[in-house]
Amino acid sequence: MSRRRWIADEVSGNRAILLGPHAAHLSRVLRARIGQKFDISTGREVRRGLITRISPERVEFELGEVVASPAPLQVTLALSIFKFDRLEWAIEKCTELGAGRIIPVIAQRTETHLAAAAPKRVERWQRIARQAAEQSRQLSPPEITAPIKLKQAVALPGSRRIVLSESEDQITLKEALKSHGSNVILAFGPEGGWTEAELEMFRNAGWISASLGNTILRAETAAIVALAITLAELQ
Repeated sequence: MSRRRWIADEVSGNRAILLGPHAAHLSRVLRARIGQKFDISTGREVRRGLITRISPERVEFELGEVVASPAPLQVTLALSIFKFDRLEWAIEKCTELGAGRIIPVIAQRTETHLAAAAPKRVERWQRIARQAAEQSRQLSPPEITAPIKLKQAVALPGSRRIVLSESEDQITLKEALKSHGSNVILAFGPEGGWTEAELEMFRNAGWISASLGNTILRAETAAIVALAITLAELQ
């Protein structure tokens, strides 16, 4: 049976610490005790952790052997902002699959009130990602950045930069993934999709336009499907 995995709040040498709600859940809900072992992610690797001190707001571990190392493949999702309940569901599920970074993007068709409210939601999105990463035994949650404008998104660096477009009828995502490089960025439009001007910006910046097929998917579904395909093709 696999051990419960926790992402450390603080790491120093061979010691790791859980704080606040993390520690409270472990000490009060799970009733952990000194001497118990858990898997602890340091952000760089996962190590076996032995509880040495415990209180309702702080749990300390002595770190032992390495039990998991980071995967070589990094996939970034440039995810145009859409309705928050569905966006949060996409963040949770893409974290479970193993997204490395999620960048909220303000596109032309992003609703104005959502774009205005998005910066205040980043901390909540990071919390959702952290919980999903622990549940799915990821090494660490994906980095979730502050929202950026499309011009910044188009300039993001990557060895394989792919913009998903429902108007693309020649290149599939699987075909686009055949180019070289392990640093992949996938860009997804908002509800209503990209405008033609936005797609032109991507093309002019060297992005590859790709399709997920003839079916028109919701934004959150497209992100999950594309990430799953990418990881399956490249890992």
